[in-house]
Amino acid sequence: MAFLLVSAYLLLTHTQGAPVENGALLETLKSQVGLFSNKSEHYSAQVRPPGTSRQIPQTIIIGVRKGGTRALLEMLDIHPNIVVAATEVHFFDWDENYVKGIDWYRSLMPFSYGNQITIEKTPGYFTSPQAPERIHDMNSSIKLLLILRDPTERVVSDYTQVYYNRVESHKPVQLFEDIVIKNGALNTKYKAIQRSLYDVHMEKWLKLFNLDQIHIVDGNTLIKDPLPELQKVEKFLNLPSRIMSSNFYFNQTKGFYCIRSDGRERCLHESKGRPHPVVNNTVLEQLYSYFREHNAKFYRMVNHSFDWH
Repeated sequence: MAFLLVSAYLLLTHTQGAPVENGALLETLKSQVGLFSNKSEHYSAQVRPPGTSRQIPQTIIIGVRKGGTRALLEMLDIHPNIVVAATEVHFFDWDENYVKGIDWYRSLMPFSYGNQITIEKTPGYFTSPQAPERIHDMNSSIKLLLILRDPTERVVSDYTQVYYNRVESHKPVQLFEDIVIKNGALNTKYKAIQRSLYDVHMEKWLKLFNLDQIHIVDGNTLIKDPLPELQKVEKFLNLPSRIMSSNFYFNQTKGFYCIRSDGRERCLHESKGRPHPVVNNTVLEQLYSYFREHNAKFYRMVNHSFDWH
């Protein structure tokens, strides 16, 4: 990438013949070599390395929202045989994108070599009514990654994201308990609760895909000890073991693991790992109780138990 930046710089300064302000030059270089922030990254302007092409993903991280999908994607990006789409594409769950067609979808993928797997992640796929069939229509033998965490923790994390988004947009906010409890009873219509009914959503996927096509990553474990979970993913994808313990270091300030690769150290975006609100214990117990039966059913569906409440 440094080579591309230098080359672009020399080309620009030579052809324009006049000094370019630093900010303007940086933006121009970004458009030349495809360097964009995570929020706006698009691959249409990338310089195509010789011998590469854009491929439809051979693996998709289908969810779940607030389960750790971004952490999983960035950790897998360490592997030399994996390239990742930087943004959530929402191709299979948003009708307005799906109608643009498969070529549009492919155009959003990074360039890759023949020995590399392209992965995209969109957490909304797991709970989408349309996504399973649409993905199956594209590739019935595709391998899917699903990262899950304790469903009650996921609900609180879901609320926390919306809470901070509303605060930053200067919109009114509600207490967690005022949303989760309505007229003294659990508000099971709350979208965050609906998203945590893993058995309900998994049933749709298992109607179209074999269980051995879906690898479930334990999101709670990934945060505490990433390497074992990532090694399982390497095995699932039939990739050589390349991710090592030296690729991670614990950030005491943030309270979770950050990534070390290619001589760089990076942590997830500051929006990740935000402190959760203190939730009333009675409300937590109501959530634990509500999810207990759903969790048990999910365990039976996937032939695996998790350490959830």
